[in-house]
Amino acid sequence: MHLDGSCHCGAVRFSVESRHPYPFALCYCSICRKTAGGGGFAINLGASTDTLRIEGEAHVRTYRARMHDDATGEETQSEGERKFCGLCGSALWLWDPRWPELVHPHASAIDTDLPVPPERTHLMLGSKATWVEPCVMPQDQPFEEYPEESLEAWHKRLGLER
Repeated sequence: MHLDGSCHCGAVRFSVESRHPYPFALCYCSICRKTAGGGGFAINLGASTDTLRIEGEAHVRTYRARMHDDATGEETQSEGERKFCGLCGSALWLWDPRWPELVHPHASAIDTDLPVPPERTHLMLGSKATWVEPCVMPQDQPFEEYPEESLEAWHKRLGLER
């Protein structure tokens, strides 16, 4: 599915092709919550990096999240690159060099109408803010941390690949 996206101010526009366009996972981790906002969670889609086309790339900035290991107390930086508009701050997509063929646009930045998922995965609920009350429907799957099922596997299981 062809997806068009943009930031709030319009300085950055992008397009990408996705075989997995259903917004299935709501992530409540502190990184997504604080960098992308929106209900206390962020929703990432899956797309092919080689199809990503960007207008206004001069305005795209990168944030690499700081990670804290509770066991060791060690601070590191995430390998994942969270891309955002340097003018308005809109979260745009995530790219990680460990999976260079994938790019994960934020559903909130997509202008194309997205299909409504038949179920959703709520992940990292153990990290959600105390004020957030997740709306978990009977068909949804909640997880305190990460599910074992990938974005691609979820789409395949439900017959939703495009």
